[in-house]
Amino acid sequence: MSIQRRKTHAVRVGRTAIGGDNPIRLQSMTNTPTLDTAACVDQTICIADAGADIVRLTAQGVAHARNLGNISRELRARGCDVPLVADIHFNPDAAFESALHVEKVRINPGNFVDPARTFKKLEYTDAEYAAEIDRIRERLVPFLDLCRQRGVAIRLGVNHGSLSDRIMSRYGDTPAGMTESAMEYLRICRDNDFDQVVISIKASNVGIMVQTVLMLVQAMEAEGMDYPLHLGVTEAGGGEDGRIKSAVGIGTLLARGIGDTIRVSLSEAPEHEIPVARMLVDHIAGMTHNLPEGKQLPHPGVPKAWGVDFDDTGLEGYIEVTAEGTDRPYAFKTAALQNPDMPMLFTAVYPAGMSAEEVTVAASVDLGSVLLDGYGDAIRIIAPALTQEQITSLELGILQATRRRISHTEYIACPGCGRTLFDLENTLARVREATSHLPGLKIGVMGCIVNGPGEMADADYGYVGAAAGHVSLYRGKECVERNIPQEQAIDRLIALLKADGVWKEKGC
Repeated sequence: MSIQRRKTHAVRVGRTAIGGDNPIRLQSMTNTPTLDTAACVDQTICIADAGADIVRLTAQGVAHARNLGNISRELRARGCDVPLVADIHFNPDAAFESALHVEKVRINPGNFVDPARTFKKLEYTDAEYAAEIDRIRERLVPFLDLCRQRGVAIRLGVNHGSLSDRIMSRYGDTPAGMTESAMEYLRICRDNDFDQVVISIKASNVGIMVQTVLMLVQAMEAEGMDYPLHLGVTEAGGGEDGRIKSAVGIGTLLARGIGDTIRVSLSEAPEHEIPVARMLVDHIAGMTHNLPEGKQLPHPGVPKAWGVDFDDTGLEGYIEVTAEGTDRPYAFKTAALQNPDMPMLFTAVYPAGMSAEEVTVAASVDLGSVLLDGYGDAIRIIAPALTQEQITSLELGILQATRRRISHTEYIACPGCGRTLFDLENTLARVREATSHLPGLKIGVMGCIVNGPGEMADADYGYVGAAAGHVSLYRGKECVERNIPQEQAIDRLIALLKADGVWKEKGC
């Protein structure tokens, strides 16, 4: 028997249904300009051919939203019937226009009605706060009516970095604030008998993402709601780190039976996301036990990454739990629950037939899901597909994604979309080359100003597209240099790090 999934009702998105008894759906998003019909059509077909069930496109203005109609017509003429989703921020008019052309519209409760955030503390009486909810209702209900008339689904997409000033002022920049941001809109949907809603609630910090989704599920259950969930770790970055963070966050929830559709957000070509998502879903499908619930152990410790040369590590007193089958997370966590006072070494073994990428995804789920809950004191991976150097890198990456051990620079990088103002993949590679020797530092690389400062909320420094060929630099959420020519931006970032005393020369 496979993992028992959380019960939800089904939401129709064109030819595809999300939730209910339907398979976990895979999604990605184009990074081509939405006004470039040919480029969007070609990339959408490429993503669909890679195995995506749903494709999302940005619509930052009404003109972009209107052109979604041209994109849809051309796709259908070329025999591609993949459902399209419009991605909306800060522009309700674009949401209304998009609903005329696509199968689903994503809106962000942080900026659909609330104004652009200024990161300022606001004060509300209870009556004033209730009036703000009424203002949301006045704007949202006509949108729901239009979607109902046209058979269009919506996604309520809450992001950690784009909570409204109103929510942050009352709840803080917290999982509770993210949860309430979603619940405010869900209550309005329920009160108006609109149930074609999918929710996502994302963060670049894997622990916060998992904690918030669990909190949202509890909140919905307390109010009798059963909406399906879309899962993702936003701004996960690229390469191995992006795959690890996504697999730890998404996999931890899927292993608990939570999640109906997923996106692995990578700072790479969007079609690269789908095979990783498929590996993740296939790995979960092989499990026969949900991740057992249990109270966090009182001694999370500081686990170390041990390689296969284990005899010299000197770990006396540790209980080693070795798991080779399909239910590694269940085996690890069950052993920890049965031995709550003993330090635990989790050893995950993978067969020779698995590829390096498959091992990366599987180990991130198997080990990351239990480390994230506070279980385990040391980890070890045995995998013939990987060299010892690759194993150590993977072990350290899993420990960093779960915030159990920080060993390298962390990059919070968006996957890119039609708003992106530079070549994101190459830019991230250049920033990484210049700064990857600074362990513990978190650097955000964001494609545009629309969401950049907020979405990289967990970063120490930010490199954000400001205009074509220009970049702004941030210290936290504060813009410290504006509109720098892109060819100067990395040198200026290094100068900022030096001025702040966080720079070290390579090799030091």
